[in-house]
Amino acid sequence: MEYLIDQRKNWAMAEQRLADESDPRRRQVLATIVEHAKAESLPDYERLMATVSPRAHYRFFGDDVTDVVGKDGVGAFYAELVETGRNHVEHAVDRMVVDRDAITTEGPMRMAYPGAFLADAGIEVPDVDRMYLFQTRMMIVWGFDEDGLVQCEDSYNAGDGWAGIATRPIEPEQIRPVTLADL
Repeated sequence: MEYLIDQRKNWAMAEQRLADESDPRRRQVLATIVEHAKAESLPDYERLMATVSPRAHYRFFGDDVTDVVGKDGVGAFYAELVETGRNHVEHAVDRMVVDRDAITTEGPMRMAYPGAFLADAGIEVPDVDRMYLFQTRMMIVWGFDEDGLVQCEDSYNAGDGWAGIATRPIEPEQIRPVTLADL
């Protein structure tokens, strides 16, 4: 079966780069991004938050800018994603730039949104009990603190991933589950 969302793509390129990297600092930040992506996909909150800096500041750039400040703010953001069922995300990274204090990832991003969440947000969907596919191209600039923890995750979307979302229902079977064997 071909999956519409396969979260293993979130860390695939970073793992490949890590295998070939010899610089200790670059290895550290690549290992953090791999661990962060794997923990997020499970979702394993404690494991995920262990990769986040106490000075975290995430920004989401789109039609407006959303700021999530501090480790507690980032933790609340991740908890809310899971609570609302919006934690099925594929970022199929096809381009990555690795520096000693930052990594840039870019590629197609897909996310399953529950119909009830969309309806509550004012987006009309045919069936609130189904999930719908959000898709866009995304670039993320990851910044790391001196301990190699994620200090910023600034994301930029290309285009309107919401356009036509009500016409893209997705079945649970089209979301590949992450297993311990994947980790």
